[in-house]
Amino acid sequence: MNSPLKTRPEAEPVLDAAGFRRFDRMYHALMGKAEGGLSPVSLWLAWADWAAHLAMSPGKQAELSYNAMARAQQLAAEVQCQLRGGRADGLDCVTPLKADRRFAGEDWKKFPFSLYAQSFLAAEAWWKEATTGISGVETAHEKLVAFYGRQFLDMMAPTNFLATNPDLIARTREEGGRNLIRGAHYLAEDMRALAQGADEEAQFRPGETVALTEGRVVFRNRLIELIQYAPVTETVQATPLLIVPAWIMKYYILDLTPPESLIAWALEQGFTVFCVSWKNPDEDDRDLGFDDYRELGVMAAINAIGQITGAPKVHGLGYCLGGTLLSVAAAAMARDGDDRLASMTMLAAQVDFTEAGELSLFTNEDQLALIEDMMWQEGFLDKTAMAGTFSMLKSKDLIWSKMVHDYMLGEREQGSALGDWSHDATRMPYKMHSEYLRHLFLSNDLAEGRMEAGGGHVMLRDIRCPVFAVATERDHIAPWQSVFKLTWLLGSEVTFALIAGGHNSGIVSPPGNPRAKYRLLTHVHGAPHPGPEEWAQTVAPVAGSWWEPWGAWLAAKGTGEKIAPPAMGPDLGAAPGRYVFGR
Repeated sequence: MNSPLKTRPEAEPVLDAAGFRRFDRMYHALMGKAEGGLSPVSLWLAWADWAAHLAMSPGKQAELSYNAMARAQQLAAEVQCQLRGGRADGLDCVTPLKADRRFAGEDWKKFPFSLYAQSFLAAEAWWKEATTGISGVETAHEKLVAFYGRQFLDMMAPTNFLATNPDLIARTREEGGRNLIRGAHYLAEDMRALAQGADEEAQFRPGETVALTEGRVVFRNRLIELIQYAPVTETVQATPLLIVPAWIMKYYILDLTPPESLIAWALEQGFTVFCVSWKNPDEDDRDLGFDDYRELGVMAAINAIGQITGAPKVHGLGYCLGGTLLSVAAAAMARDGDDRLASMTMLAAQVDFTEAGELSLFTNEDQLALIEDMMWQEGFLDKTAMAGTFSMLKSKDLIWSKMVHDYMLGEREQGSALGDWSHDATRMPYKMHSEYLRHLFLSNDLAEGRMEAGGGHVMLRDIRCPVFAVATERDHIAPWQSVFKLTWLLGSEVTFALIAGGHNSGIVSPPGNPRAKYRLLTHVHGAPHPGPEEWAQTVAPVAGSWWEPWGAWLAAKGTGEKIAPPAMGPDLGAAPGRYVFGR
């Protein structure tokens, strides 16, 4: 008998799934760098959604066709009016352009430049209609298509080209083209600096022209330096003030040149002021997470202030994402029975991210996956990636107007303290950046009660200390309607201030600023909640800086006791410290 053949079972292949994943991440990281950190897949999906639904909407197509013909007829009538020498009644052929400062000059009302400007504005209005109001398109996709459409139009604006910009033509004639030669020289300088990875030369430097308020570093760990500022009054409020800036910015936006320094002003009002200066993270900090920033940042600072001053409570002030971090810390403290916060000030800070402005366009799942793979490779998100995204949000002012001014008019803008600060960007560690984008922007976990800190869930409604919330009217990062939600998401009394200006310019608005104005609302917990627009329409703005009502509010929320200034803490070096110089 023949025995059956015994075959050796084939060995199963040993798959290294992690290795395949690493290969994907390396590829995505390289792709992300080449694309400036922006996902082409995200844009393609948005475009496909918009284009498909537009193709299935004959009524919308007919409306767009009608509007295009109507605008073409209006343009033709304006051209004929210009060619005839103007209107018989002496009025301008072209309605003055109040909505777009790029066409504010008188030459833009004259043919042929009036045709260029009006054609551009007509195209801009038509594309806005074409990219919005189409039934079935996801809201996020609609906003993304409209955003990129606006980016393309801003790039093609007649102000950006020598042949269609009357101001450029006049300057070039006046100087015989020397402005273009200077502009080419400036462009070569900037391209060389970009290729070498060099930072822009700043006119305003911490410790020399900004961040001049006298103080000492009194605490340092791997993540923060805590600065205690020297008192300037004989007596001070018994409750000290802790300032927590966002970890994506250098703290000295609140200590610019002396007239614009909120820190110096607070000292003059009799407050003992402490400020967190975040370390600029590197590859060794890749595993620092959101809760590490709470523990090593906010909580470590509160503990140090208590040891230095002996004060049982502190006022907390958080700016932008620093305010979000402070709110998480406050909720965790309330949960744990820690009542050391006397009050909380939130400057342009959100806790609900469902209406987080145009920045939310870059926080979908596809975009976050690309950013995470870029950070995974280096351990942090490079500062240039975030700077590029913020520039896109205001490309009309930060890219194209700068290009015309520097490279075509041949003029270098005089530096400003706020402008130099905005270029002093920071990196963000891999774990922290991923967690805050996913938990806050993508999932909105904090507002919806899913956020965890210190081993347990945190609930905003547990916060009972009084809150002063500041929002700016022209904020493209933290829209004021989003910040307004603090009035009903927190379980405490909230004083809400709506102020003039943008995300940074509105906050840095000292007394004496002729353009400063504010509206105030005090909402007591349990009272009816007005809607944001409804409230704003019923309250007239008050001329003046928000600093003054805030200072009075802060003094009222302390103990009211005046004491001799507390002794300075351990001397670890003079302000502005070491971490602020991290590049």
